[in-house]
Amino acid sequence: MTKHIFVPFDAATAKALKAGDYVYLTGTIYTARDAAHKRMQESLDAGEPLPFEVKGNVIYYMGPSPAREGRPIGSAGPTTASRMDKYTPALLDLGLSGMIGKGRRSEAVRDAVIRNHAVYFAAVGGAGALLSKSIKASEVVAYEDLGTEAIRRLTVENFPVIVCMDAEGNNLYDTALEQFREENG
Repeated sequence: MTKHIFVPFDAATAKALKAGDYVYLTGTIYTARDAAHKRMQESLDAGEPLPFEVKGNVIYYMGPSPAREGRPIGSAGPTTASRMDKYTPALLDLGLSGMIGKGRRSEAVRDAVIRNHAVYFAAVGGAGALLSKSIKASEVVAYEDLGTEAIRRLTVENFPVIVCMDAEGNNLYDTALEQFREENG
C-alpha cells in the first residue's frame, strides 16, 4: 500500500503503517550517523539536553556529499542502520517515531520499536542522487565540527521510503525471505 505522511508524526500514525508499505514523507527529518549518535549518547549520559526535540521526529542515517550549485544538498543515500543499534533504543524510549536507513536491525531495536510504537523505514541504497531531489532544504543544527556527520534538519517533500519494520515488529527482511523460500522451494 502507498501512503503519504507528514513528519514529525505520532504513535497513531506509526501504528497505521505496515511492513512493506511504500511511504512518501513530507516535512522535517533529521540526519545523524555514528559520530552524532555517540555525542547524543554522551549528552544523555551527562543529563544534558539533546540538540533537537527527539519526540515524534525521524532520524535519517545519512551523511550527504557536498551540494552542487543551486541545490540544498548533494547525494543523500542511506547508511547501514545497524551501526546505530547500540544508541537507538534510548532514542526510541525518548519518543523517536522513526528511523530511515538500510539493512537489518538488532533484536534490541525491534523490542524498542514495539515498546514505543515506532517504525523503521528503508531508503534505497545506491539511489542517493535520486533521493536528494526530495530534499528541499538542509541546515546544520548541531556538531558542525563533524562535517558530513553533523546533525542536519532536512525539509523533505515526497521522500520515498519503505516500511521495513512496523510498530508491531513485523520485519520486511524476514517476511520477504520467507516468501522467497516458499516461492522457490
